[in-house]
Amino acid sequence: MLLTFNTVNFLAHFYLSGNSEPLLVGNLIGDAVKGRSLAAFPEPVQQGIRMHRAIDYFTDTHPAVSKSKDRLRPKFNHYAGVITDVFYDHILARNWNDYSDEPLETYVHRIYGLLERHWLLFPPRIQFMFPYMKQNNWLLGYAHVQGIHRALSGMARRTAFVSHMEEAAQFLERDYLLYKQDFDIFFPTLVEHTRVFREEAM
Repeated sequence: MLLTFNTVNFLAHFYLSGNSEPLLVGNLIGDAVKGRSLAAFPEPVQQGIRMHRAIDYFTDTHPAVSKSKDRLRPKFNHYAGVITDVFYDHILARNWNDYSDEPLETYVHRIYGLLERHWLLFPPRIQFMFPYMKQNNWLLGYAHVQGIHRALSGMARRTAFVSHMEEAAQFLERDYLLYKQDFDIFFPTLVEHTRVFREEAM
């Protein structure tokens, strides 16, 4: 189910939503909302969906992210982008104290609670996925390489083609500093790029 989503770096999307629940909801459901169906949601949630799309586009076109994907592409081909998303959520989770005064465990449980309050707004795909996210605590699990391995191995089992994603965690461990360097260049620019969405939601 997860691989039907363009984005799997949920922690980054939630962090970038700031304290706005509509942005948070929109960032969760963004990949499941297509075209004219955007109008079915309240305007503040629509803005979160637009933010989700802006994050994805900025990420896909950023040179530092391209370096990470290029490092992975010889082995993982078109799955390099998915793997990079997961690697970046790991780096954000592992270095969470650099970005937030709220402990990661406290933060993720609070986010799960906020999202649950908006269950009726979720498209069916998200209603199917969200219990797995919460039950398996994806957001906290990404802080550990073992969690990354489990997530990527699960994705590999659900792909129609051989992806080798079950081997990707080894690449993160081997070249962690290189991915961290790419992330450290990229992420502050993404925070700044999305600032207008958070300011308008205040």
